[in-house]
Amino acid sequence: MPPEFSLSLGPFHIGLSLLTTWGIMLLITVVAWLSTRHLERLPSTLQTTAESIVATIDGAIAAVAPEHGRQIMPFIATLWLFLTIANLVGLIPGLHSPTRDLSVTCALAVLVFFSVHWFGIRTLGWKNYLRHYLSPSPILLPFHIISEFTRTLALAIRLFGNMMSLEMAAMLILLVAGFLAPIPILMLHIIEALVQAYIFGMLALIYLAGAMQSQQPISKE
Repeated sequence: MPPEFSLSLGPFHIGLSLLTTWGIMLLITVVAWLSTRHLERLPSTLQTTAESIVATIDGAIAAVAPEHGRQIMPFIATLWLFLTIANLVGLIPGLHSPTRDLSVTCALAVLVFFSVHWFGIRTLGWKNYLRHYLSPSPILLPFHIISEFTRTLALAIRLFGNMMSLEMAAMLILLVAGFLAPIPILMLHIIEALVQAYIFGMLALIYLAGAMQSQQPISKE
């Protein structure tokens, strides 16, 4: 297990997970800038890779929310890219996946929570969006509200639990078997990291699509 790192700046405490998160955000920003700085008809390898990733994500979004893909594409794409890198960064010696930190997964889940309502209200308007909480009966309002919080909590706990258990399992196997089986462990880590990133991003996409399509806005005649 990599040593825990912490930095104190007055009343603020900065841990390794936060620093790693900032590093991933900086990496995504720099790569996005480099891959779109000089777009060409005959693309470079970096541009080709970026276009392939964008096309893949766009296809996944179009399959769930075809009418709102352009709106939610930046958010979902950024979330997927961040989660993929964050889940895999634990393979680098001296680092661990920030998504094994409950505070990070809670922050991501809260971000999804507010994004769902933001996009829903922006698309349908306040009245049309809030009306779906009373559908099909106002009696279900408390259950709708509870479900909003429970699914947000489930998002955070699911990702945290899976990533924490994955790193702990890899550490225990290495302690027992030494380095006799590093390749299977490495492959397991990569596959599970990609699966967890996909699940979290897909659930966020489904929640967004549900909020934006929960009720058609009333036509004004």
